[in-house]
Amino acid sequence: MRAARATVGPMTEKPKTEKQKTFAFVVYPGLTSLDLVGPLQVLAALASADPGLRVVVVGETLDPVDTDSPLRIAPSHTFDAVPDPFAILVPGGGAPTLQAMANPALIGYLARAAETAEFVTSVCTGSLLLGEAGLLKGRKATTHWMFRDLLRASGATPVAERWVEDGPVITAAGVSAGIDLALHLVERLAGTEMARIVQFGIEYDPQPPLGPLDWANAPHGNLAPLREHFLRDGLAGHPELMAKLLAHA
Repeated sequence: MRAARATVGPMTEKPKTEKQKTFAFVVYPGLTSLDLVGPLQVLAALASADPGLRVVVVGETLDPVDTDSPLRIAPSHTFDAVPDPFAILVPGGGAPTLQAMANPALIGYLARAAETAEFVTSVCTGSLLLGEAGLLKGRKATTHWMFRDLLRASGATPVAERWVEDGPVITAAGVSAGIDLALHLVERLAGTEMARIVQFGIEYDPQPPLGPLDWANAPHGNLAPLREHFLRDGLAGHPELMAKLLAHA
């Protein structure tokens, strides 16, 4: 029997007031679910304690989108409904994220929203989408370590850090690093005490079974075929994007 697919639906929220600041989490087909859900959980916790902040999930349409897991995500708002958010976060992923670099509706929304947003943030390869929107030129940025060198194609300076803040743009490294970025944002928005409360609330105390990562032994060779697969599949039909990404790699 075929397994049912879980779907995250639109969140119940209070009507927006004039004084509320809107944090928009951007979705598109094929994103990595933890890139989105990790920081969303953190900022939703802050919003529950701060009536001046609302959290929404925005997409090109209200149709649920697939992720790279069995989870599907239903946006609460369309891009058009949230044209000028206070902050945005764009998650990353594999081949679908590279494919999304050629999506004019998504890239156009990121560029327009960034014109007035106080914070423009990304997790993992979501920074490649910010770069395609022209938002990383001349800035330090990071992404998943397998794709960090590709940031040069957008005029960014790649940095090997858990998260990097350069002006209004904050980029996080791969997947779980989005939680660190989100806690940093809570501290920026509501202070250290609130950030600590939220951290305790989600019980974020990483103690991975295999210990911390030893970056000197990162499996570059083992994962090189996976990177090649993502680039080939994600940018099939877009040779100009492929050439731009690899020109400075």
